[in-house]
Amino acid sequence: MRAFVLCCVSAVFALPNLSYGKDCVVLLHGLGRSAWSMQQIDTQLQKVGYWVVNQSYRSRETEIERLALVVGQGLNECAKYKPQAIHFVTHSLGGILVRVYFQQQHPTQVKRIVMLGAPNHGSEIVDKYKDRWWFKWLTGSAGQQLGTEANSLPNRLHAIPYEIGIIAGTSSSDPWFTHLFTGANDGKVSVASTKLDEMKDFIEVESGHTFMANSRHVIRQIQAFLATGAFNKTTSVSMNAKTGA
Repeated sequence: MRAFVLCCVSAVFALPNLSYGKDCVVLLHGLGRSAWSMQQIDTQLQKVGYWVVNQSYRSRETEIERLALVVGQGLNECAKYKPQAIHFVTHSLGGILVRVYFQQQHPTQVKRIVMLGAPNHGSEIVDKYKDRWWFKWLTGSAGQQLGTEANSLPNRLHAIPYEIGIIAGTSSSDPWFTHLFTGANDGKVSVASTKLDEMKDFIEVESGHTFMANSRHVIRQIQAFLATGAFNKTTSVSMNAKTGA
């Protein structure tokens, strides 16, 4: 009996088989958030067989160029699992960090990137409030770099050589900012700002910016893109989603 119990305990606490070879996904949260905001994505991706590295970073402490080093940390953590490929799922600022890091680094093991509500061309909220003391306090140095002007950091970035799927929200979760936008938006980032010329696929969902990563519809679309390189446009899977170009 004692031997049986010890055997069971050993099985429960056994280390994962690092030679298994399945894919690994790095999760990067947005500005002012933590890894906990990506936990539902983490859980659902693990359920379908991915290794997951839910990477946290102190988004308000320094400039985007330095924050982007966290991308390399995520790659190193994934490498421990000896995956066949490495993917990224990012929310908001996390997408900018990935783009910044891959301006110079082009690891061949990286394959697909899903961006949720990324301000790829900046946000009108930054244009309006970046000089206010409370905005500087809330968003730190990184927030100052996310304007829509032509020379803002996001607008100076070049295309990166990976398959990119972009999910944009169209339901404002921050109605007090809606008046700053002229087109569809998620309350913090316009749909137009999320798009990149090099994106492989794009989809709009009826979700606000802040809690987009908690949407079960969004998570299904993430799973679809990671698996196939395309979003699932069928009604049964994407009940509240619509495509765009």
